[in-house]
Amino acid sequence: MRTPPSAPTSELLPGPRFALERRVCVMANHWGARRTVGLCFGLISRLGDGVFWYALMAVLALLGGQRGVAAAMHMAATGLAALLLYRLLKRWTQRPRPYRACPGVIAHVPPLDEFSFPSGHTLQAVGFSIVAWAWFPPLAPLLLGFTALVAVSRVILGLHYPSDVLAAIVIGSGLGGASIWLLPPLA
Repeated sequence: MRTPPSAPTSELLPGPRFALERRVCVMANHWGARRTVGLCFGLISRLGDGVFWYALMAVLALLGGQRGVAAAMHMAATGLAALLLYRLLKRWTQRPRPYRACPGVIAHVPPLDEFSFPSGHTLQAVGFSIVAWAWFPPLAPLLLGFTALVAVSRVILGLHYPSDVLAAIVIGSGLGGASIWLLPPLA
């Protein structure tokens, strides 16, 4: 489902500082207009809404014994902290989404909230992945790949700028790392 544009204007991101970011948004978004690409990244984004992470937590808790339950609880606590943090940052920054601010960018899927900075999907994915990797290192290749696809999907779908995603990677890494430092995995 595509969200109708609401009179985008590049005045919301003025100056040469944002010119490259606007160009990247438009190029990625046009690539996402291809039916197969849009459907694929729309599905990845939908899984990144929480479905993938909740399923992973359930599988870890059910099949991982006491360690799996502890890992799932650790992921849930980190996810809650990430949720609160990115909602606070979005309210504080109030950066408009690319489909609202960049002519030529459309939302290929409806956004979950109003503002762009930072990417909540990416922040959550990075935080969840770091915690899951710490508890179960063999999951790293799967989680790294999925997290990268979630991050890219947000730009392709017209919902985030590359800087929203990059900032979310930094914030999510810090949050996940701090979570591991505060609550190290059981040996």
